[in-house]
Amino acid sequence: MPRLHESVRLRTALTATACLIAGAVGSVVAIPAASAAGQTTLGAAAADSGRYFGTAVPAGKLGDSTFSGILDREFTMVTPENEMKWDTVEPSRGSFNFGPGDAIVNHAAAHGQRMRGHTLVWHSQLPNWVSSIGDATTLRSVMNNHITQEMSHYKGKIYAWDVVNEAFADNGTGQHRSSVFQNVLGNGFIEEAFRTARGVDPSAKLCYNDYSIEDWSSAKTQGVYNMVKDFKARGVPIDCVGFQSHFGSGGAPASFRTTLSNFAALGVDVQITELDIAQASATAYAGAVQTCLDVARCTGITVWGIRDNDSWRTGENPLLFDNYGNKKAAYTSVLNTLNSAGGGTGTPSGGIVSGTVYTLTDVAAGRVLDEPAGQNGNGTQLQVWDANGTAANQRWRATQNGDGTYTLTNLASGKVLDEPGNQTANGTRMQVWDSNNGANQHWRATRNGDGSYTLVNAASGKALEIPGGQTGNGSPVQIWDSNGGANQHWTFK
Repeated sequence: MPRLHESVRLRTALTATACLIAGAVGSVVAIPAASAAGQTTLGAAAADSGRYFGTAVPAGKLGDSTFSGILDREFTMVTPENEMKWDTVEPSRGSFNFGPGDAIVNHAAAHGQRMRGHTLVWHSQLPNWVSSIGDATTLRSVMNNHITQEMSHYKGKIYAWDVVNEAFADNGTGQHRSSVFQNVLGNGFIEEAFRTARGVDPSAKLCYNDYSIEDWSSAKTQGVYNMVKDFKARGVPIDCVGFQSHFGSGGAPASFRTTLSNFAALGVDVQITELDIAQASATAYAGAVQTCLDVARCTGITVWGIRDNDSWRTGENPLLFDNYGNKKAAYTSVLNTLNSAGGGTGTPSGGIVSGTVYTLTDVAAGRVLDEPAGQNGNGTQLQVWDANGTAANQRWRATQNGDGTYTLTNLASGKVLDEPGNQTANGTRMQVWDSNNGANQHWRATRNGDGSYTLVNAASGKALEIPGGQTGNGSPVQIWDSNGGANQHWTFK
């Protein structure tokens, strides 16, 4: 998300949206007058359906007690506003400044929040020494080194990176925009950036992020869609697409749900990454949030700022809190919409329902509890893996026992989540085994403030987790002393 000069860009994006039927998305959303039940914060309400709710954060406002108080109460994902962009991180070649980004990462870690990295390769906020490079060999080396150095510095601390940002043109061609990267390196620079990024941090999700790609009929949307489709077909590592979602007062275009669904069908997560809506219509906000909730692979929503006076859209009052930090009507509509999803797509507000089949998602990794496909014998060790729709090896039936604990049975093997008998030490790997009603197969579920659950084994008293900092596909599932970490929090969906 750029600084003030982006207002020129926004006008183009909003003009097309304004031509659509203003209430096309919002008109089907009923907004309750108040949040009578359910979670009381945006992050906790989103977590009930296995999603995050985040915001953009400038390091300079962490010392503002009103700003940071709302940040730490309401949001579970943090995106640095400018602190990880090239002009801040590498102002001169080979000279890196991570201080501002570190301040945000450290604050998030101290408050149990996850991080989106924004952004590695972008044509804007680029130092002159980069934009003036005319030699392909030099620019390729510079780009790959920048990706490598920044991702290495934050390795294990970033949930998802916007690897490439805003690479497509607004001219109706569906082609890449002119930039130093496009002009010197050609069309392949995006693929190269993603391949480089995967090599640096295999655990981080890799996203392409752009604006004005929410309308399915847009040539720009189609250009990005075709790129992602091609990448998936050829094995180019891309995990997610970010839809910035800077909307006019009418909210999202009528086809937004179609767009998210079609991208998700390619096998990528979709995320609303920079949401703001002119004048913050409660109906428009509820509609945008509901659209994400309607798409299983829409994993989270980020609003671009907290209070109206934090917004780059001066005078448009596009956020959920007013200048003084008071909740606006749009806040209530978003909270109610998120809470309404808890009974249908997430964990019911009353708790885990015995006999119901769930997917268990680790909050730190964003990946699900997985019995390796085709491996269903006693002793098969468990892992986390990207969610694969309704695959039976990722589905678990929760059955409540007489002591209030739960037994979790895998649908593929018919075997249960098991702590190996008499192996109760920290780091013991979890497995599946024939059900025998032993304490080592009983799990006590304690609900956390973010709506997730900590699962504690009745035999060892230790919590189900993935090792800290290991969030990639295939990361082992083990037990460890309970510490309240996101790697020990599991959502039921």
